[in-house]
Amino acid sequence: MHKPRYTIAVTGLNAIDSPGPGLAVIRALRAATSFQVRIIGLSYEALEPVIYLHDQVDKTYQIPYPSAGQDVLFERIAYIRSREGAIDFLFPNFDAELYNFIKLEQRLASALGIRMFLPTAEQFDARHKVQLYEFGSKHGLDVPFAKAVFSVSEVEAAARGIGFPLAVKGKYYDASIAYNADQAKQYFNKINAKWGLPVLLQQFVTGTEVNVCGVGDGKGNVIGAVPMRKLYITDKGKAWAGITLDDEELVRITGKMVQETNWRGPFEMEFVKSADKYYLLEINPRFPAWCYLTVGAGQNQIEAVVNLAMGVEVEPFDDYKKGTMFIRYANDLIVDIKEFEKISTEGEL
Repeated sequence: MHKPRYTIAVTGLNAIDSPGPGLAVIRALRAATSFQVRIIGLSYEALEPVIYLHDQVDKTYQIPYPSAGQDVLFERIAYIRSREGAIDFLFPNFDAELYNFIKLEQRLASALGIRMFLPTAEQFDARHKVQLYEFGSKHGLDVPFAKAVFSVSEVEAAARGIGFPLAVKGKYYDASIAYNADQAKQYFNKINAKWGLPVLLQQFVTGTEVNVCGVGDGKGNVIGAVPMRKLYITDKGKAWAGITLDDEELVRITGKMVQETNWRGPFEMEFVKSADKYYLLEINPRFPAWCYLTVGAGQNQIEAVVNLAMGVEVEPFDDYKKGTMFIRYANDLIVDIKEFEKISTEGEL
């Protein structure tokens, strides 16, 4: 049987101590059995390691930071497509860039023939950390109480109302646990300087951290869902090892969210299990950095997303391998300085 060959662009190439999902997505694409791929890396900085993994990435182009806006991003993607001849699909993998890509989804498809399979703007906004408590109340999901604060002068009163300890979270990334008002203000200033306002103060729930990586078809159906328990967590809160769980309740909760919201595209749901109750902490509207575990567990969700976008019939996964582990590791890449100079000066490699 003839397999189509797709050119697929992927962001999130920073495989560092707080890794982007790009490398895991690329590995899953190369493991696909229904199509072949040529991989175009889209980078923001010249030191993103995956740029130099030439066995994984065929060509890399730098793209503008999200703050440059949608028109600048569109023009750069149009230039890249003109160089490549065609780009069939694009995987944005960072929260901060998703808004621009969601707004550009129809334009990229109609003008450049580049498909994506992303949540709608309404879904993206509704599950935002600032809106998550209301989202949970609406859809019958347990979410710790949270309050958005916009200045350091609001922190003490808001924190007193929530109680200590509490989590101080950035609107895109970063979270720290504060045990008093001074710590809460310190973390507020740090996170505000990095990610801007608002900063979220959230009730702290103790328990076991569990996550679900999944895909919704946009019609209320779950295409795949794999629950995972973190076995090793870095000081940045990232899973460095994890194991798939036999947990029907997590899968049920995931199905409820997808059905009620008609979720479209990939997602990660982050929970804390406390006294047999699951508290939803975040919904990330893209694949997580550990998404290659779904491939190891028998669900290539990344491949499924491409086929959904291409109009290929996709059967929902009905099972996954329980007890499958991932363990992340660091490695040293040997890179010629000329390659670094080329991506830094010319914006492509």
